[in-house]
Parts: sequence; structure tokens; C-alpha cells
Amino acid sequence: MDALSYKTKSVAAHEVKREWFIVDAENLTLGRMASKIASVLRGKHKPTFTPHADCGDFVIVINSGKVKLTGNKLNEKTRVHYTGYPGGQIHRSPKEIMAKNSNELIELAVKGMLPKNSLGRQMYKKLFVYKEDTHPHTAQKPKAL
Repeated sequence: MDALSYKTKSVAAHEVKREWFIVDAENLTLGRMASKIASVLRGKHKPTFTPHADCGDFVIVINSGKVKLTGNKLNEKTRVHYTGYPGGQIHRSPKEIMAKNSNELIELAVKGMLPKNSLGRQMYKKLFVYKEDTHPHTAQKPKAL
């Protein structure tokens, strides 16, 4: 039998060519930006996307403190964290999170859009978030996303 020329090819992890992208979060909406970043981290923008392999790219986010939330979400929305102990439920608004660490808000949004398994944790490690517009990854020559 002849091999089919149109058969779908799965890409192995060592065959993936990774690129670096940079996102300026200034005046961008958090959810829309996070979904685009999660898609790039996962590798869904590539024609060689393989669901069971980490074929995504690296993403650098700068100006994380200047990200926008629409409506009144900055004050009314709450993030719930449970420590595992009785009475250990912690409720925080995005305003409280931004005051303490503005990078955490973007990291939580993107992490929630990635798979909840070891592959998702591997993808999450390729995300770098910085509060200011400077970053130590200039040698990688990142492209704008």
C-alpha cells in the first residue's frame, strides 16, 4: 500500500521551532489579551499545532500595571482562593491584586485559560510578565504580538 500524502502529521516536542513574542499590556483589556497569550503559549496559531505536545512559543508581557478591566470589574469582581483549612477562603478584588502585585492578575488570567495538567504547567513556564517596559529578554529579539 502507498502512504497517503495528505495524512495529518503530529509534531514531536523536539521538532518544534519556538519564537519569542512581546505584548505591551498598556490600555489592553485583560481577558482579550489573556486569551490571545494563552493561544500563543499553546501553539494554536501555528499550522503544526499538536494537542498532545507543547508546541507553543514564549511570550513576554510588559507594562502589566497598566492593563484595563471593562465595566466595574476592578472593584466588584472577586477571586476566591481556598487554603484548605477551615475558614481559609480568601476573597480578593482585582484592585487589591493590582496594588500588591500587578503581574499576578495577568498570570492568573492566562493560567486559567491553559490546560489543567502537566502540559499546561509546562506551557505556563514560557510566560514572562513585567510591571515596567523593560525586560531582560532583548537578546531573543521578540516580535510584537
